[in-house]
Amino acid sequence: MEDDAAARGIPIRIVERPAARSLEEAAELLGIQPGDIVKTLVVKRSDDTFVFALVPGGRKISWPKLRAVLHVNKLQLPDASVALAATGYERGTITPFGSTTAWPVIADETVAGRTVSMGAGEHGYSLFVDADVLLAGFSATVADITDPE
Repeated sequence: MEDDAAARGIPIRIVERPAARSLEEAAELLGIQPGDIVKTLVVKRSDDTFVFALVPGGRKISWPKLRAVLHVNKLQLPDASVALAATGYERGTITPFGSTTAWPVIADETVAGRTVSMGAGEHGYSLFVDADVLLAGFSATVADITDPE
């Protein structure tokens, strides 16, 4: 994961953290706002390819918006074993950095413009990164793909 970040020219910082029972608790442990925690969700297309959807805390994927951005009629969240096979990461640790396949990254427009925390590939760790550098480094599509939870 660190090698992938370096190859993309994206500075990251990884911190160890205790387990949290909620988004709010995780944010408090990390000293940030809940919206600064970005979930990396693996989304399966009907052709058995995937995309990474970057979703800030307190928001959820809007399936109609994401389908429109991707120009597809059907998307789904795969089960944990399929997500692991597609990325090499367990749920709760998924990050686009170092994924076994470099799937396209689609980020909600609210991710931009700040430092965010993400999964770091292992339980008990979080990754911090400048969102704008992250989005540029992955040539991410940035669009309105979420709704408030």
